[in-house]
Amino acid sequence: MSAIDDILGNIPINALADRLGVDPQTAESAVREALPALVGGMRANASDPNGAASLAGAVDRHSPALVDGGVDLNDVDTDDGEKIVGHVFGDNRGAVAQTLGGNLGGKSDLVGKLLPMLAPIVLSYLSQRMRGGAGQGAAGGGGLNDLLGSILGGSGGEQGQGQSQGGSILDMLGGLLGGGRR
Repeated sequence: MSAIDDILGNIPINALADRLGVDPQTAESAVREALPALVGGMRANASDPNGAASLAGAVDRHSPALVDGGVDLNDVDTDDGEKIVGHVFGDNRGAVAQTLGGNLGGKSDLVGKLLPMLAPIVLSYLSQRMRGGAGQGAAGGGGLNDLLGSILGGSGGEQGQGQSQGGSILDMLGGLLGGGRR
């Protein structure tokens, strides 16, 4: 199971679909588009030392409790998610939503609503992995950058469905990633 599938498995798709006003298949497709973009944006920002420090601090501030045992959407702070998305994509936020929405039949508004819901979930997932994994603290940007790469399927030779889809989404977004504030 890829890390994207692991994150997706924690999200109640039917409840998310209800919140977004779409069917569960559309909600799942949107999540599969948005998750690699969020993680890719975080990784692009973490390639800069200031961005890595900022992301590590954000991961430290997010409790893994949000994803423990599955996400309750009522516990997701979308105001926090708006800030996270702003930091990750910066001025490119609208272009990212439009690009991802194009893959969903022009549903950039759906992606725009979804990203702030997913961002705190991703940080909580990263927090869970950093606190429980390999004794690495979040203060070391290399550990966090490696974790982000492994979520995208980029480190190690393991190429599964998550890697190929995440790779194509990241290729499509190209220069839009890394536009966030550091």
